[in-house]
Amino acid sequence: MNYLTQMSQMRMKILVVEDDVETLEFVKKGFFEEGHSVDSSANGQEGLLMASTSDYDLIVLDRMLPGLDGLSVVRTLRANSSKVPILILSALSEVDQRVEGLEAGCDDYLIKPFAFSELKARCNILMKRPRASDQITRLETASLKMDLVNRKVTRGETEIDLKPREFRLLEFLLRHAGEVVTRTMLLEHVWDYHFDPQTNVIDVHISRLRNKLDKDFSNQLLETVRGAGYRLSKD
Repeated sequence: MNYLTQMSQMRMKILVVEDDVETLEFVKKGFFEEGHSVDSSANGQEGLLMASTSDYDLIVLDRMLPGLDGLSVVRTLRANSSKVPILILSALSEVDQRVEGLEAGCDDYLIKPFAFSELKARCNILMKRPRASDQITRLETASLKMDLVNRKVTRGETEIDLKPREFRLLEFLLRHAGEVVTRTMLLEHVWDYHFDPQTNVIDVHISRLRNKLDKDFSNQLLETVRGAGYRLSKD
């Protein structure tokens, strides 16, 4: 199962709060076509009320809203102990603006304009993120196993020695095994960069990780998907 089909098989109830009619209809149409139930609002105050009185699997929220801005909505929901995943949409793309959004309590921050495929992939990742009450201690795919508690990685009977960043990179890939993950996702979730540093840091670490995972095995697990990103095989 790849990241383009994952969400279509998870029927979700989604709240979209967006005051731009074109963007709202674009997002709603995409989610409807995936089979999800979608509620919407063009006003921050109304959106907060809807989020506070109904159970949603996911909230997609514009930052600049009439009535109440998106960050205030997020802060209020988090202050009321809401754990629902929230993704902010915004044309405000400066690093400090994105950091402000994340510090307010949103789970992800997507810059406008955007492709629906990226929005869908990011939402998929948010929905797969483990909750505090359901922490995973082991990850595995094919012959590759990761012990998150003891920070040990093995493939078959071979233990693989990874540096901290390589371990974090592999953990992210394992959590999304079989799915394409983009460079942007890796920068944000592995390096905590919410901007493009314009370096080959990902290429270097992918190369090192591939060498450690695959060099002594005929079955190659880590592949580059040209023009899209990277995928860790589930087979």
